Amino acid sequence: MKQSIKKNLFVITVISAIFLLVSCGIFDNSDDNTLTIIGKKNDLEKSYIISIFDRYREATGNKLNIISFEDSEYETETLKRFQNGKGSDIFMHFHNSDLYSFDVENNFLYLNDEEWVDDLTDSARNYCTDKNGNLLGLPFWESSVSGCYYNKTLLAEMGLKPAATQAEFDVLCQAIAATGYTPICRPTVYSWMIQFAMDPIFADNPELLEKLNNNEISYSDIPEMIEMVKWVENAADKGWFGYNYTEKGWDDISDDMSSGKAVMTFIWDTWFYTDFEKGNKYSTDDFALMPVFLNTAHRGTYEGGNMNMMMVNKNSKKLDLALDFLAFCASEENYNAAFDGIPTVSCFKGQTTNIQSKQVTDAAASIAENERVSTAASRIAGYSADDVTAAFDSLFRKKTDAAGCLKLMDDYRIEKASKQEKQ
Repeated sequence: MKQSIKKNLFVITVISAIFLLVSCGIFDNSDDNTLTIIGKKNDLEKSYIISIFDRYREATGNKLNIISFEDSEYETETLKRFQNGKGSDIFMHFHNSDLYSFDVENNFLYLNDEEWVDDLTDSARNYCTDKNGNLLGLPFWESSVSGCYYNKTLLAEMGLKPAATQAEFDVLCQAIAATGYTPICRPTVYSWMIQFAMDPIFADNPELLEKLNNNEISYSDIPEMIEMVKWVENAADKGWFGYNYTEKGWDDISDDMSSGKAVMTFIWDTWFYTDFEKGNKYSTDDFALMPVFLNTAHRGTYEGGNMNMMMVNKNSKKLDLALDFLAFCASEENYNAAFDGIPTVSCFKGQTTNIQSKQVTDAAASIAENERVSTAASRIAGYSADDVTAAFDSLFRKKTDAAGCLKLMDDYRIEKASKQEKQ
């Protein structure tokens, strides 16, 4: 859901032509200077990916055999390739639970000792690190900071201040609701807010995460999970999400926030560059950032970026070439050229040409204190945002209660994890 700036028609046409050439077999991987890269079609159309690939070809004279799949079939089709011994030299993937269907330990090279590792920001490096501290891939992607983005102009007009604790946030929501405004814009059809709530529970207690993944405990055994679901249920009942939130979707967020119908939303900074509609009553400059409060962390939390990683197939016959490619991408000159003008939090310490939002820079001290690496989506076995959405949809529509919602989350998680183990 963390989306990027849309490409113009010309670029899309050019890339589509390249993909056609690939499918026709015009690219080949028979010589020693050709690398095969597998990625999602939409991911491969990002301007910075196009840029770094072009720079690599021009600088080295080497070829890239690009194999793409639609998002909907990516996990299934790429898994088949790896299972049939047809994996690529470079594999692009987010560090989420789907990754562990690919037998990471036996298929991918750990990158702990590469020279560029020290240039990664702490947030980027942590996202790409597994539970044993191994670096799984090079994060070459746009990053972001997820938190509670609020209309500071509206709050000032109401005589209210942003919250620094869960108790203050609850009072703030109550006060906003009393004015007739919607405190939190929260469309039912998306469940990203739940992973924000879960990150502190498991990032701050790795032993708890291990017990959950070993099925020694369930969500329903964790007091913080119980309190979180109850808080969300109560917030909905109090009208803190508005009274028609079950009918709203992604496209409604921008209008609600830019018009001032809603005061706060849990989202990420790059959204203001990619999806926030300009020309309404309020602009990006009217918004500021505080932590997400969902009753699992006293001082709230921010989620670090979810990033696409370039992973190296350890069974590739071109390991040295693949590692050289990653080193090329991770050089300061090349990543700064690729990310010039791209709205993103820096993934590299030497990254200077990207755009960083004022909301994030103004909240830097709070972020440093309260940010967690994305943990629920990447490290809980069987975690699925779609499944979480389905469980909470049942709760919001009064088809189940808080306990039933947690049971659904557990059932979905365990079923998916079991399928992943068998693959």
